[in-house]
Amino acid sequence: MGDEIQPRSYWRWSKHNFFPGDSFQNWSAYRSALSQTFTRLKERVASRSEDADEIVELRKESENEMKRCLSWWDLTWFGFGSVIGAGIFVLTGQEAHEHAGPAIVLSYVASGISAMLSVFCYTEFAVEIPVAGGSFAYIRVELGDFAAFITAGNIILGSIAGSAAVARAWTSYFTTLLNHHPNSLRIHTNLIDGFNLLDPIAVAILAITSIIAISSTRRTSYFNWIASAVNMVVISFVIIAGLAHANTSNLTPFAPHGAKGIFVAAAIVYFAYGGFDNIATMAEETKNPSKDIPLGLLGSMSIITVIYCLMALSLSMMQKYTDIDPNAAYSVAFQRVGMKWAKYLVALGALKGMTTVLLAGAIGQARYATHIARVHMIPPWFSLVHPKTGTPINATLLIRVASACIAFFSSLDVLASLLSISGLLISMMMAVALLVRRYYVRGITPRTNLLKLSFFLLVIIVSSIGTSAYWGLDPNGWLGYTVTVPLWFLATLAISVLLPQDRTPKVWGVPLIPWFPSLSVAINVFLMGSLGAQAFIRFGICTVVMLIYYIFFGLHATYDMAHQPKKPTTSRILEEDMGSARA
Repeated sequence: MGDEIQPRSYWRWSKHNFFPGDSFQNWSAYRSALSQTFTRLKERVASRSEDADEIVELRKESENEMKRCLSWWDLTWFGFGSVIGAGIFVLTGQEAHEHAGPAIVLSYVASGISAMLSVFCYTEFAVEIPVAGGSFAYIRVELGDFAAFITAGNIILGSIAGSAAVARAWTSYFTTLLNHHPNSLRIHTNLIDGFNLLDPIAVAILAITSIIAISSTRRTSYFNWIASAVNMVVISFVIIAGLAHANTSNLTPFAPHGAKGIFVAAAIVYFAYGGFDNIATMAEETKNPSKDIPLGLLGSMSIITVIYCLMALSLSMMQKYTDIDPNAAYSVAFQRVGMKWAKYLVALGALKGMTTVLLAGAIGQARYATHIARVHMIPPWFSLVHPKTGTPINATLLIRVASACIAFFSSLDVLASLLSISGLLISMMMAVALLVRRYYVRGITPRTNLLKLSFFLLVIIVSSIGTSAYWGLDPNGWLGYTVTVPLWFLATLAISVLLPQDRTPKVWGVPLIPWFPSLSVAINVFLMGSLGAQAFIRFGICTVVMLIYYIFFGLHATYDMAHQPKKPTTSRILEEDMGSARA
């Protein structure tokens, strides 16, 4: 161990810390790299990582280790804190009024099933590959470097825009609690509409939650416990008080806009389930990932799904769906049943919920960015872990400074559907990655089986797209489903019957393979198709911007990273990971 490199200062700013690869040493090297773009792109598209590289090799890029201090109890509460925010208070009334009616309960059931299927996939991967990269690392192992880049771009976009949107909503609820107009504490300017209300409070709450998250993961967990517990008390009040003032006649008509209204609402309220993937990113800080992550993820999401359905039911039974206020549903509903004071309690609950979402988001989003930086898709300076706090300060600053800039100027209303489509796409890719993991192992799976698996997966995806497209074109039709649904079923059945599973989970695995992941693909694609053309146009524009970045920077940085000599492995990392695997 005498040859170990002495630790360097965390705060360093040289060009090498941001662009260490050979392709960026000078302009001549960069031009040479650009001339090899096509060759390098072919290699990176076909390149897949290994479990050991993600668990051991890439962690050395951070130079210091994150502290293992979280148990299943911490992860369960982080699950509540990550997921239960303003979404349930805002989206429920909006979608019940505009699309689903009282059937908003079924919308939450549909999106909850989709979320739970994704949770199953995340759990198996998090147990097998316990690293900070979450879905990015899992997709990089199974679907390759290019698919992982698409995932990384959507993760960073969702992290920045999502945090900004929640921070803006925090300001609105804070002013409601003070009995003021939602925009009364914002600075009015002459800028164009949508960017003319400056929000310094949103910037402040982002800064405060970031400081807490940076200081210590353990301290953040304690704060999250307290805030989430207060939020759960408020939610319990909303459910009990709402059902106490229930009128069953308000449930008629149950689905005024039919099945189409239910699924349109389901695609939008899926956003209320977002954030559960943050739990998987905490694997490096979890004491016993093989036990704690399944308990934390599955336990919290099961309870959250039940809570969401009960809250939607209580609102639908308190008021006729046509009378629900889409902007302040619960506050107005309680006011009309004679509980005017309850609106302050609802605002407090939403505030607490948004605070924990921002807090848990600061943890999870930074860990995503850390692992993305470890493979040099973004500058490796953002992968560094501070030796004293054991937290990735640089990665936290990357996400939160960008979020603060957007939150200060923009209301971000146009990004709500874009965030949903990004989450659904990643969940769909995770399900495909899990099927690939179970049925394909390099050096073991025969080429004929690989070709069969690729064909069956293509049929599953195409038939799911066909089902979604037919639904959009003719919601009351049935003829198209007689083609698309049997194709999906037969392709899934073919995988189950014709292909052997070449990999068995070591500790915990998703049940009913391949049916659960295949169903997850179908549901996520279906919900994506329910979002409308505007969401896909915005998503397409963002994807083009991501590809330009990849061609001019990310491709060459990851190529250089893949071809650099491996660093020596410290015994401490190996011992910890061997211990986790044995546990």
